[in-house]
Amino acid sequence: MYHCFRLTRGMDLKGELESFTKTNHISGVILSSVGCLSKLEIRLADGESTLTKDGQFEIVSLMGTLSEDGVHLHISVSDEEGKTIGGHLKNGCIVNTTAEICILDLEDYKFTREFDENTGYDELVIKKK
Repeated sequence: MYHCFRLTRGMDLKGELESFTKTNHISGVILSSVGCLSKLEIRLADGESTLTKDGQFEIVSLMGTLSEDGVHLHISVSDEEGKTIGGHLKNGCIVNTTAEICILDLEDYKFTREFDENTGYDELVIKKK
């Protein structure tokens, strides 16, 4: 099943995706997302550092998995100079004018997240229905 919708100015990108996923009982993936942000909040590759920036950012890529008990999303954006940066999507990425979202709900699967002592994070658990 596909879900397509649009977020508007001032919405928190991750928060809205988490809410939509829970409300619609989704185990799925992001198919496509285009739009722009006025605030960027990402965790960097070291797993600890966070980058927070205000400005004009185009969403170049958004990908990841969605489950009712958590989402794992990575985002790449370009700034006013066309420079691209990316990382782990955190709450606080604020939509500027729009974010067009398409999700594929993998109805034959149930995604959950469980704490993994080896990584220190809640990791994806995939079960076929």
